[in-house]
Amino acid sequence: MDHQTLIGEMRRLAIAAGNRIMEIYDADDFAVKLKSDESPVTEADEAADALISDGLRAAFPDIALVTEEQAASHAQSVATFLIVDPLDGTREFIHRRGDFTVNIALVEDGVPTRGVVYAPAKGRMFLTLADGSSVEETGELNPDTIGKTRTIRTGKPDNSALMVVASKSHRDAATDAYIKRYAVRDMTSAGSSLKFCLVATGEADLYPRLGRTMEWDTAAGHAVLHGAGGHVVRFDDHAPLRYGKPGFENPFFIAYAPGVELKPAS
Repeated sequence: MDHQTLIGEMRRLAIAAGNRIMEIYDADDFAVKLKSDESPVTEADEAADALISDGLRAAFPDIALVTEEQAASHAQSVATFLIVDPLDGTREFIHRRGDFTVNIALVEDGVPTRGVVYAPAKGRMFLTLADGSSVEETGELNPDTIGKTRTIRTGKPDNSALMVVASKSHRDAATDAYIKRYAVRDMTSAGSSLKFCLVATGEADLYPRLGRTMEWDTAAGHAVLHGAGGHVVRFDDHAPLRYGKPGFENPFFIAYAPGVELKPAS
């Protein structure tokens, strides 16, 4: 696998998809439908999915591809593959809150190793480089060339005063009860995979998710966090979160910076 070529293409497609998403986002109105699981999907999800999947299949025809909007057609188990959530945070998009992202990742032997997370409404781009380290790209985003970047690393958490990030649209009593087991100095909320990126940059120490997610929701953010020195583990036994599971559904999980003293599930 030529990771340099892969990252360049993932980044280019993420920017192109982000531009298309913002065209729809800035329109007076856009179509919203419900999928079979009652979750919403917009014309922006579908347009971004088509753009990214066509681009990845053309550039990397020998690598399996999994995308949210084509999930029904995917094989049930695979170890190495590209995985895409073309618009993570659809509810944030619908309500025009800006916390949505384009997510593209490479999973190798069950581990997300390279990823791009682009928040077009916020102008923030997080990505892993060819060597697996993570950066935030700053300045103008030229689709063809990576511009100025800053290396990102997780912070050094103080377990007597942790910074916690949680979901903006999917908070529940179980999550709040778990967070209360920590000494928390402050909390913030964010939509989509930006929560992983806040831990990756040191803006947060801990992100617990006690709710349903799919692998395309988490893979790119997981890769960025991993490249910044962070970890993502299962909630129940703190084993590393793996990918390529049957149905591509995740268990509950915890994303965190090294040094956080994790509390047991019960």
